Amino acid sequence: MKSFERFQPDSWNGAVQALQTARKDGIAAEVKGAGTELLDRLKERNAAPDRVIDLRRLKEHAQITTTPSQVSIGALVTLTAVTEKVRDDYAALADACEGAATPQIRNAATLAGNLCQRPRCWYFRSADFACLKKGGAECFAQAGDSRFHAVFGNKTCAIVHPSAAGVALTAFGATLALLSDRGSRSLPIESFFSRPEDGIGAENSLGANEVIVEIVLPRSPALRSAYRKIKQKQAFDWPLADAAVAYNDENGVARNVRIVLGSAAPVPWRAKGAEALVEGQRIDAALAARAAAAAVEGATPLAENGYKVPLLAAVVRRALLGAARLPDGTEEAPRS
Repeated sequence: MKSFERFQPDSWNGAVQALQTARKDGIAAEVKGAGTELLDRLKERNAAPDRVIDLRRLKEHAQITTTPSQVSIGALVTLTAVTEKVRDDYAALADACEGAATPQIRNAATLAGNLCQRPRCWYFRSADFACLKKGGAECFAQAGDSRFHAVFGNKTCAIVHPSAAGVALTAFGATLALLSDRGSRSLPIESFFSRPEDGIGAENSLGANEVIVEIVLPRSPALRSAYRKIKQKQAFDWPLADAAVAYNDENGVARNVRIVLGSAAPVPWRAKGAEALVEGQRIDAALAARAAAAAVEGATPLAENGYKVPLLAAVVRRALLGAARLPDGTEEAPRS
């Protein structure tokens, strides 16, 4: 691991200024909250910054604020805090954060950091492969080991986005508050995530000197949601397939339906055909099954990841039933 300078700003504007100064001086710089993902890349020699801008001592944007119309989650709020404090309003987000990593990591890892993770693709992470994303000539997963790679939007680069929280936040239509040397701006979360076709080197649309400061979710007493995933093992593991569902319940009818697939594409993937099928309907087992089939229409699996398609259909069906408070097959068996 290469040595680096750690800089701890005393304000968010100071962090932005530090980024701006580093870029101006030609210094490679990275921002960290807890730094759990950055540490992985440092150890894997996938990142070699000269300066790390450490946000952990900042007090601002480290709380959750609730109003009648919205909930604002500070960038430095941990995954554990999100799990504990937003479940009543946003069950899908609480479950997505609760299932991430291990308890020790969740106690430190921040929500904004989770959204800004780099891909876990083994070709991208390995120093032995000059893949397309690192400036090489090809995506090795296209003809190589593609077991855990994308089945949608995978023609250029077959990474899957690693943020389960991002899947849930996309289902809720969250907005991100961003800060840079040019001031503040708000960005719908779907505009935050970038596909490889939009620029192979980045997974999001953050500017060079820009950071996330808040994640804002609309609030409604009629909101229902659920998040479901399938993992290879029940201990800490990345999902093979996951999905989040959110909608407003109007006398039993689903309105403003959003169905989002995770572990399926380079970005959290909206299943718009399935959304249209459910919109304005009463969710039951038959409708959930039809929507699950619609959600995976158009998938383009690679040689070794076709198994993901039925898994994604299963998590969509389960999430729809879970959001409607119907049995989805994942309930605990009664204790004898």
